[in-house]
Amino acid sequence: MRVCVLGAGVSGLSAAFYLKQRGVEVTVLEKESEPGGKMKTVYEKGYIVEAGPNGFLDGKPYTLNLVKALGIENRLYRSSDKARKRFIYTNGRLVRLPENPIAFLSSNLLSWKGKIRIFGEFLVPPRKDNSDETLGDFARRRLGEEALEKLLDPMVAGIFAGDPDRMSLKAAFPAIYNLEKQYGGLIKGLIAKMKEAKKSGKNSSGPAGPGGVLTSFVGGTKDLIDALSKELKEELHTGVSVEKVEKSGKGWLVSWKDGDKEFTEEFDHLVVSTPAYAAAEILKEVDGELSKLLSEIEYSPISVVALGFQKKGLGHDLDGFGFLVPRSEGRKILGALWDSSVFPNRAPEGKALIRVMIGGARQPDLALLPEEELVEIALKELRLIMKIRHYPEMVKVFRHEKGIPHYTLGHCERVDRIFEIGEKLGNLYFCSNAYRGVGVNDCTKLAEETAERIAKK
Repeated sequence: MRVCVLGAGVSGLSAAFYLKQRGVEVTVLEKESEPGGKMKTVYEKGYIVEAGPNGFLDGKPYTLNLVKALGIENRLYRSSDKARKRFIYTNGRLVRLPENPIAFLSSNLLSWKGKIRIFGEFLVPPRKDNSDETLGDFARRRLGEEALEKLLDPMVAGIFAGDPDRMSLKAAFPAIYNLEKQYGGLIKGLIAKMKEAKKSGKNSSGPAGPGGVLTSFVGGTKDLIDALSKELKEELHTGVSVEKVEKSGKGWLVSWKDGDKEFTEEFDHLVVSTPAYAAAEILKEVDGELSKLLSEIEYSPISVVALGFQKKGLGHDLDGFGFLVPRSEGRKILGALWDSSVFPNRAPEGKALIRVMIGGARQPDLALLPEEELVEIALKELRLIMKIRHYPEMVKVFRHEKGIPHYTLGHCERVDRIFEIGEKLGNLYFCSNAYRGVGVNDCTKLAEETAERIAKK
């Protein structure tokens, strides 16, 4: 059996690794000169800087299973206790996000009216209509406008760089969607889950689904990409251009260029692990409906401005994970991550690393500004929000024109149809963060499932 994997982000590399483990002959084709996609780590002046995600939650087993299979458990690097402290910038100051009901009651993040409205969720009847609903509409219906503004809007900005009034609840937060369907509400679901956890002797992870400790790698996420690439050394081809994909009997004919050389090979199965917009272009001659559906999956533009500072006299103790900014505050950033507090080795001794997120679905035009303007915005906002007066000794900017998939209304149905067409065409699979979750765990889970499906054929 021969399989071609298009795209060498974490999804494609993981799928190829799992296929190779199962004795399948695999070829991976990647357009960029380096594998990893947006999971990229840069080493600059002693700082370890991530262009994209900074890790995964160990409350789900998928990435941990991959790490174990690769034999790189010794590279795992758990976040510090400070990672549990998260802040929201509201009414001109940073307010800690409460971690439990008692902290929630004493917090001044929400007004008493807003708190009472949240507890009133217990009395809100479940929605009987099964049609898709935006996260914004769900939040207003069950929790109230203030909870949407101060809690859910910044959360969506932090995970998806998205807009809650356009995002599908069912696609983006299936655990929350299922709580209402299964238990009739969030509070009812939380109580039920706590009882279930008590019976089984496990800790309850809360209403949003599995929690866990944020975990990365000693050398950044690059450690995972390097380990996967090493396992796929002979099978991985970077800096190549896929020219054509066409059906050939039950299999697939793939043509690509590697420098001046041209190749055309036949494969039994095709795994498309590129972003959805690239998949739409690759498959436009294969099936018009499929290409159209893929092109309808939106992406939010986002830029990450990484800043390295001298810690002494910085003006802030960086005691926490970082902060997010609600849309209502009218600021020009989505939030900032205090990376060297979360993972202490990310900055040299006596230094601090902060990554600022700009743009998203909220302010897409800002994400695409020139680098010097992005740095200026980041510094100005940090001065206002964190009282930082230092000028950075290290600056690194990552601009992602099409950064994070934006799961809009109808996303689940769209993805179901994409997968259905792939099955109908025969031996065509889709494996990236565009479909069923944007987190690293979502990618590694789908990769293993895809490899398993192919290996069983």
